Amino acid sequence: MEQVTPDITMEQNRTRTASSTLLKTVKRNWDLYVMIIPVIAFFIIFAYLPLYGIQIAFKDFSAFKGIWDSPWVGFKHFERFFDSYYFWRLIRNSFLLGIYSLAIGFPIPIILALMLNEVKSNRFKKFVQTITYAPYFLSTVVIVGMLFIFLSPRTGLINHIIQAFGGDPIAFMTSSGWFKTLYVFSDVWQTAGWSSIIYLASLAGIDSQLHEAAKVDGATKLQRIWHINIPGIMPTIIILLILNLGSVLSIGFEKVLLMQNNLNMSGSDIISTYVYRSGILDAQYSFSTAVDLFNSIINFILLVTVNYVARRVNDTSLW
Repeated sequence: MEQVTPDITMEQNRTRTASSTLLKTVKRNWDLYVMIIPVIAFFIIFAYLPLYGIQIAFKDFSAFKGIWDSPWVGFKHFERFFDSYYFWRLIRNSFLLGIYSLAIGFPIPIILALMLNEVKSNRFKKFVQTITYAPYFLSTVVIVGMLFIFLSPRTGLINHIIQAFGGDPIAFMTSSGWFKTLYVFSDVWQTAGWSSIIYLASLAGIDSQLHEAAKVDGATKLQRIWHINIPGIMPTIIILLILNLGSVLSIGFEKVLLMQNNLNMSGSDIISTYVYRSGILDAQYSFSTAVDLFNSIINFILLVTVNYVARRVNDTSLW
């Protein structure tokens, strides 16, 4: 007991010191903590409290009985989804569209940022940034409307050009084979400029003395980009890659739904649109919740796996 008591006293003193330090920090930076309250409230209200409703994935939910009193059915809805005709089509389309978007859409903002960083004329740089940033502020409805106008088989500009060279008009928007390409490249056009901002910020933090030393050693511009700029922004690239891979199946359904029709359904039907049809249109709330929960679990597994691999390979990870 004589040896334990001093240890307990020291632990208590350490706890009091830590609490006192934390309290002083909060008092000194109280304005910053006040500013973060709306963010915390947002995630609590819209991200954590709705988790209570996940249990309806394991129940036959009835609006009259409520979530708590609805009968428990276990994995019935998951088994129904796994055995359904659409299961493999949904998984295939979701993965292919997600990987396609990542393969094309992820490196382009990096390349754009590296190119803009080398531009010496501020006027030209601002012009290019304005042109590439502007599409980001267009709504999804406007983007899809533009696709229908430009790609129309009868009046579309693209088909007029194809016909001018002797080709036949192509029904782009009703072809399942063209759907993923149109989705990905229109998304790149809309978001590449805006996504490059974070890489430009990382490039701005690279020490200019490294470039001066490389110039003295006779390094070309391309060599400086490859050996200084890219390694300098590599931690940012890895973090964003982890986040993108962790949400490869979480493709927003708005744009897909607007581009989707009965003729391209075999190539455009993904998990999120299936959840929308099942839950909102068909009122199968328990089934659609189970499908979406399955999607979230797969994304979580991918996120943890990619984060683990990144930490082991490059010592850069989310946690």
